[in-house]
Formats: sequence, C-alpha cells, structure tokens
Amino acid sequence: MGTYLNPGNDEFYNAVKKSKIYVDKTELLKFTNSVLCGEQKDICVSRPRRFGKSMTANMLVAYYSKGCESKELFDGLKVAEEQGYEEHLNKYNVIHINMIDFLSRAESMDGLIDYMQRRLLWDIKKEYSDVDCFDWNDLVDVLETIYSEKKQSFVIIIDEWDCIFRKYPDNVEEQKKYLDFLRFFIKGKSYVALAYMTGILPIKKYGEHSALNMFDEYSMTNQRELAEFTGFTEDEVKELCFQYDMPYEKMKQWYDGYELKGVQIYNPRSVVMSLLGHDFDSYWTKTETYEALKRYIQLDMYNLKELVTRLIAGESVPVNPDKFQNDMTTLESADDVLTLLVHLGYLTYDFYNQRVTIPNQEVQKEFINCIEDGGWEPVMDAIRSSDELLSATLEGDEEKVASMIEQVHQENTSILKYNDENALSCVISLAYYSVKKDYLIYRELAGGKGYADMVFIPRHNVNKPAIVVELKWNKSVDAAIEQIKQKQYVQSLKGYSGEVVLVGVNYAAGKDGDGEFKRHKCRIEKMSV
Repeated sequence: MGTYLNPGNDEFYNAVKKSKIYVDKTELLKFTNSVLCGEQKDICVSRPRRFGKSMTANMLVAYYSKGCESKELFDGLKVAEEQGYEEHLNKYNVIHINMIDFLSRAESMDGLIDYMQRRLLWDIKKEYSDVDCFDWNDLVDVLETIYSEKKQSFVIIIDEWDCIFRKYPDNVEEQKKYLDFLRFFIKGKSYVALAYMTGILPIKKYGEHSALNMFDEYSMTNQRELAEFTGFTEDEVKELCFQYDMPYEKMKQWYDGYELKGVQIYNPRSVVMSLLGHDFDSYWTKTETYEALKRYIQLDMYNLKELVTRLIAGESVPVNPDKFQNDMTTLESADDVLTLLVHLGYLTYDFYNQRVTIPNQEVQKEFINCIEDGGWEPVMDAIRSSDELLSATLEGDEEKVASMIEQVHQENTSILKYNDENALSCVISLAYYSVKKDYLIYRELAGGKGYADMVFIPRHNVNKPAIVVELKWNKSVDAAIEQIKQKQYVQSLKGYSGEVVLVGVNYAAGKDGDGEFKRHKCRIEKMSV
C-alpha cells in the first residue's frame, strides 16, 4: 500500500462508518464496472464544489485498490447486490492523484509534471522492483512494461483535475502542457482499465480538437447516466427529512432545483448541514465569497443584465452552452457567462428545453447579495417593495397595485424592453418577488381550458389565499378577469380549497380619459373554491 499507488480505504471507511450522515451512492460502481477496459473507460465528471467529487474518488479507490481489503466495508452497501460485485473488488492497481497536492509543490507546469512523475515512480518502484524497465524515470514506459510483463492494468483516478485552470486561468501555454501530459499518460494506453477524472469544469477546448477527446464527459449541462449520483435525489432527501424530523417542503425550497435530464438533485452539502443543525441557512454559498458570482453577473455584455434580472425574478432564460470554451476567462457572450454559472452551481440547466434558472432559495439569496451594492437599484427597489405590493393585492387595492407595478416597469426600462409582453411578465415576477416565501409560483400553468399566466399557491401551513394573475397587452383588465373565469383557470389549483384572488393586469400605451399618462391598470376580484 502506497500513498499514490494502491492506497487504502481509510477515507471511504471514515465517510461510511464515522460520518453522522452517509448517503449510499455505491451503485455508481455498477456503471464503472460496465465500462472497464472498453471504449468508454475514460470518464470525466464535473460538478460544483462540495457536491461529493472527492467522496466519489475515495469510493472508487476503496473498491478497486489492491492495497486494501474492502469486502466487509462494501457488503452492506447497495453495490453488493449487483451481479459481478466481487469480480472487480480490490483487483486493480489504482493510481490516485489529487492535483491540488502537486499544484502547491511546484512553481511551473514543468515542475509540477516532473515532481508528480517522480513521486508516482517512487511508489511504483517499491511495488514492482522485480520488473526490468528500460527507463525507471519514464512513467509511461514503466507502466507499459509492468502491464506487458505482469498483465496487470491500472485504474487511474484524478481528483480536482481542473485546478490548474482555476488557479492560472490566463496561462494558456502552461494549460496546454498539462493537457498534453494527461493525453500522453492516458490516451490509447493498454495499461488503463479505467480513467476517472473529476473537477468543476469540463475539459478545456483548444481549436478544432481537444487534447483529451477520448474522455466521455458528464457535466452539469448533461450528466447523462450519472445524474442520480450528482447529489442527493428526492427520495434520499425525503428519507433523511423523516429521520431527522425536518420539513421536506422547506428543504426542497432551500436546496432543490438542480434538474439533470429529469432527475431532481439537491445540494448535498447544504442538506447535510441543514439536517445536523436542524435549521435552514446558506451553507453552500458560505464556503466561497459572493464575489465569485458577482464578478460574472456584472460583466458588460449585451443582454446579460436583462437575463440576470429575469433570472432573479424567477424566470427561465434560453442559453446555448455549446460554444463555452470550458474555462473561466474566455467569456465572449452572455451564453458563455450563464453556462459557466451552471458549471459553478449557481444556475441549473434544463437539457431538454435549453434554458437556465436559479435553482433554489439558497442560491437566490446569493444573487441578491451580489446586486445590493450598486448598479441594480431599480431591481432592488422592486424587491424591497414586493411585500407591500402583495399586501395591497390581498386587500384588493386596485389603484395601489397598478401604481406599484407601473413604477417597477418604468424604473427598469433601462434593463427590460418596455414594449414587450415578456417584459411585462418579468415585471410582474419582480414586483411580486417576496411571494416566494409563502407561495409556490407557477407560470403558464395548465388549468381548465387554457394556461394561466401566473398562479401563486400558498405553501403548506401558510394561511393565505391563492392568487391567479392574467396579463393583457393593449386590451382591458375586465377582459383579463373574464378570461380567468371563462377558461376556468382556477381548476389549476388542484388540491387547494379556500379563497382565490383573481388579478387582471393590463398594459396600454397612451393617456387615459383625464389626460393622465397611465400605462397599467388592475382589476381584483375574489372567489372561493
């Protein structure tokens, strides 16, 4: 058993046996076993920080490494139920590298690569001193010779593989040296049974071809078969909430929202901290200063500020992630910025609709922290007055509601296209920002004979009426209310009984009969279901 070659299972043992909370993700091993030695053996998995990347790497080490006996550790876990479980258990040479360890020991990429090779070779030579290698200073030659003579292949696990790109984002030549080394180390090598790399960013693109194009990538824009292993699933969180007597709906409100090809994923770090502390707080975002998000959303790029405003208002916006160069500096469009925020965990990407949203309340608070310091005053003014608007709505004060919506609309004309139906929807979402505390918000919700523009349904144990909002453009507020009734939008409130507030909002350019410049009007009615 060495430090980097065939390490033991101590880290994974401690996670399983010593941690207060452990969620069994060992079924991932069924997948890695299925690709061993095949065309899909090279895997690169990227996730945000604190989403269990190192835990997964330690699990792979404990399962494959010949340097330990892990049967007793895994026998009680889910993978033990899989066919072929013992066939691969502790049967491979494992090289486990955390790139951060080597990054801190070298001043250049040449120095990092040289030190890493020497350190790995030191472990390997102790284990295979009987092998006659042509050059004991050449890592690839040594591994090829061992495989040729012993017919023993290697599982290579590289954690924090992308730390070089995060620490030295502008040094392209050093980055290329690093990628070239990894390609020479892994690509097309018979001694590799499995290569598993994990980090925050997907593999960096250079020109027409990637140096590491042999890897199958699993990222936050497409986790493919590995979606359920990215964080905690709904069923896992429900069970944990039951065990710790915590309200599931509130846990969902705070930490859910990462939708990966139909799989709902919760932030694992935040869920664990919430359960142990028996409260709800911004645990994940506290692990890094909000400046990390702020510097990206305040970049001067066409349309970016409007898109961020829509996101803060609770809307989804379209994004094309395909042009993103998988680094933190080559940001040439709003699409690039938003895609980066997906990989960092600040946004979630709907693969099927190609749209992004802010995933949950924890991250939403981080966005608000970023815009409080200046440059976003109209947005912040709308947010601060949203409680007052909700109260006016519930009280049926039509004049006040219309006036407040008009103010939000006018003050945000520099951000939003004023004469645009989508802009009106965004204005309403922004104006009613605070309803998120007490209501579930639905846009274009199917009900009756059509789709209601906006529906607010009170959360569990919240004693407030439901709200149905219909928006009109150059028509009338009476037409809006009539549409809610005729198309029976209240049928969208399945499972709800009680008072419903019907809100019709119309925007019309021009002056009213008194010569006053009134663009917004409101009609409010109430009914029971």
